[in-house]
Amino acid sequence: MPRKKRFEHSIVSDKDGARFATPEDVAKYRAARLKCSTIADISCGIGGQTIYFAKECDMVYAVEIDAKKIDYARKNCKLLGIDNVEFICGDALSTEVIRQLPELDIVFSDPARPASEDMRDIGNLRPAIPEVISSYNSIASDFAFEAPPQLTPDRIPFECEKEYLSLDGKINRLNLYFGSLMKCDTSAVALPSRARIESVSDSQNLEPSERLAYFAYEPEESVERAGLLSQFANDLGKQAPDISLFLIDSKRLVLTSELPVEHPMLKNKYKVLNVLDFDTALINSFLKKNGFGTVILRAAVEPKEYWDIRNRLEDNLSGDRKAHLFLKDRKAILCEIL
Repeated sequence: MPRKKRFEHSIVSDKDGARFATPEDVAKYRAARLKCSTIADISCGIGGQTIYFAKECDMVYAVEIDAKKIDYARKNCKLLGIDNVEFICGDALSTEVIRQLPELDIVFSDPARPASEDMRDIGNLRPAIPEVISSYNSIASDFAFEAPPQLTPDRIPFECEKEYLSLDGKINRLNLYFGSLMKCDTSAVALPSRARIESVSDSQNLEPSERLAYFAYEPEESVERAGLLSQFANDLGKQAPDISLFLIDSKRLVLTSELPVEHPMLKNKYKVLNVLDFDTALINSFLKKNGFGTVILRAAVEPKEYWDIRNRLEDNLSGDRKAHLFLKDRKAILCEIL
């Protein structure tokens, strides 16, 4: 079930506007990174990002082609007493809009994208990234864009920083930074903590291991999506030289070591309890003997089978411990969060 968005302030919007509004932790982080004197927020929608730009920047120009959305954005700013935003309704690429703008420090654009695609394509964003840069480069030198986080770094054909954001452990946003905003080639950030890692050129490749050690760690999804898993493991190797990658299934992986490690980009840390054949009666017996009462099934099973399996695993359990069960090649990996 998707997480409900949390908003610090009440917002005025229709259903679609609220659905696509920028989560506050993301908006706050992005506004802090793009803090400047004068910024243009292209495709501002109902103003979720505009509000936080206004808190960090001296002047914000909010541009939106949809009159209904910009009316919501104007009302949301008014409700919060924000008076350093100028709203412009129109096509962001038109000379009519651009001539209303002064010299800008930064142009930020959250372009529209198709509702669904077999594979996300950066060329389908509207307005297109090259068109925005071409239209605004006479009044701005630095640009930032939001792009679909399903895009891997190799599918982004621009010289820019590719910053992947995870929110509460799940991949959430991809920011592209151009010009002097670019700090590195690729980065990963975990929100709300704002922990961050950046790509370096001398990172060694990480080969999967067939051995699962005593400790297992789930990295933030932004690390994996950014292609920084090997670099991250190399960094953790300073604490645990035996750190390695263990693949569970096509969607799940962990880093594993015999020594404990600490890092803010680890979303879950586990102690590996046992590896058993995937026999629900056998697993239930082990859990019962060791005081477990709950099992979180972390496996690629059909949704209709999930609760049947889980009910059999938890049959007559009464303890207060919670087990996490991963499934690899019909082997149950039983873990407990540290």
